[in-house]
Amino acid sequence: MGAMDGPHTYQRLADEALMLRYRDGELPAFEPLYQRHKGGVYRYLLRGCGSHSLADELFQDVWLSLVKARERYTPSAKFATYLYRIAHNRLIDYYRQHGIQIESPLPEDDEGDAWHGATSDGPEQIVAARQQVVKVLDVIENLPIEQREAFLLFEEGGLSVDEIAEATAVNKETAKSRLRYAFNKLRRALEG
Repeated sequence: MGAMDGPHTYQRLADEALMLRYRDGELPAFEPLYQRHKGGVYRYLLRGCGSHSLADELFQDVWLSLVKARERYTPSAKFATYLYRIAHNRLIDYYRQHGIQIESPLPEDDEGDAWHGATSDGPEQIVAARQQVVKVLDVIENLPIEQREAFLLFEEGGLSVDEIAEATAVNKETAKSRLRYAFNKLRRALEG
């Protein structure tokens, strides 16, 4: 850190600035990056592989890859896109190593409204809401890999459609379609 920087300076910096500082040898700049993204990356990996022990292993691999690649980092995209690209690649490696089919046929396009739900504080509504959460998690787990990944990058990573396309090395229309199919399946599950 420079002479004018204090311990709270890191909290105010954008991810890209933190990664550049980390790349340039300011090791404390890594901590806020890790704190900001650890939850989303872990949930993305967990929902991508379905196993806590495997997600733990993949999680460690992702952060280790980031540490090893820090000297080559250039901010050509949003840091989250860069980080989730590493996580995506690690997940794809896992799928390939275990013979999990990566490509899946996409269903016919069906238009629909975004899914929505009402909330209430009554005990019956709380039970119903919990059942809906279980249902949604089950639907997410059973989405085709590409759709699940697009949904998780959107929800857990906060990535835009363009950033999802970049992180998964597909074009924008493919990323948009995968995300739309995932949301349509979730909406149908909640309505059914």
